[in-house]
Amino acid sequence: MSDERQFDTARYDTQRVRDADRRTGTSGQSSRRALTSAQKEALRRKGRRRRGFLKFVLWLIFVVAASLILSAVGWLLANDFAALNKAPLSATVTITKDDDLDTVADKLKDTGLIEYKWFFKLFGKIAHAEDKIGIGDHELNTEMDYSALINGMRSSSGSLNSDTVRVAIPEGYTVRQIIALLVKYGVSTEEELTEAAKNYDYSYSFITGEKGDIKRLEGYLFPDTYEFYVGGNAANALGKMLSNFNTKMTPELMEKVTASGRSLSDIVTIASLIEKETDGHDRANIASVVYNRLNNVGETYHLLQIDASVIYGLGDKYTGKLTQADLNYDTPYNLHIHEGLPPTPIANPGLASIEAALEPAQTGFYFYALGKDGVHHFFDTYNKFLDFVGSDQYAG
Repeated sequence: MSDERQFDTARYDTQRVRDADRRTGTSGQSSRRALTSAQKEALRRKGRRRRGFLKFVLWLIFVVAASLILSAVGWLLANDFAALNKAPLSATVTITKDDDLDTVADKLKDTGLIEYKWFFKLFGKIAHAEDKIGIGDHELNTEMDYSALINGMRSSSGSLNSDTVRVAIPEGYTVRQIIALLVKYGVSTEEELTEAAKNYDYSYSFITGEKGDIKRLEGYLFPDTYEFYVGGNAANALGKMLSNFNTKMTPELMEKVTASGRSLSDIVTIASLIEKETDGHDRANIASVVYNRLNNVGETYHLLQIDASVIYGLGDKYTGKLTQADLNYDTPYNLHIHEGLPPTPIANPGLASIEAALEPAQTGFYFYALGKDGVHHFFDTYNKFLDFVGSDQYAG
């Protein structure tokens, strides 16, 4: 083949390659770009692997951190639940009929006995705490776990879910009158209340009377308004009033009792006489009459001659109006016959009468009588007293 023909053939082959490149869209440069794209894809796959690994590391860190946080929170909750590491603390928590599990948790938190109210409420719902927690004053401390706190707020009378009744005990009511009032409101039965008054073992030093006698509680059932369970425990109902008396007799008042030179029983007895005789505004003057008669011969020869005590001694024999026969009827409470104080208080006095018994007015009065104006008039001599009784000012 001639050189010219060989040249034509080579040119023809080159042209065919170029035509093929145009048809396929490739060239040497495109081949080089295709190779570079493959490398880029490999790099992208490598990047995705790196990002996947990073995501795994971050997820692992999150899981570990969350676990640590949950462990720390769990420890705090466990510490609060089980009282594992709490500072020593004691507190009195008062529960009323208006409380529920939410407010109980608030009170425990406010006194520092728990940290996490929501957790206590959650446990309380599971443990049916409202069927166990009862109204009253409960002595609790930080050594108690949640279960112990709930049990520490139990009351044998009933629970937050029990029916309660509010009863106002008037000043000057006797034990028997108080029992009748509690029966009226359905707190307990007369038999159970009377039995508790006579024989229940109340651990108060001021109860000195012998068991079997209802009068051993006379003077110490403090007049106040109370929340009682309907159909509740009789001993607890009376014990609530005794506890209140014990609280009201503060160290300052007991110091005054000691300074008076008389026993607490004497002071409460005098206070009960004042309570039954007062018109509401003359307690200190009546107290002065009592002390003047007790301490001095005067015109009464230590006879207090207080009719309210005579009536108390008569009991069921009293018909509603004192007669001469009643005044002559011999009981230890007839202060027209017996000198000094009656053997027990004759009623349950309020705080004002107790304070009057401890701080009587300084007077020369030995007598008093109720006028038609509704107040007592006081006299230093018997003749002045007789003049008033014989006048139209006397209430009769």
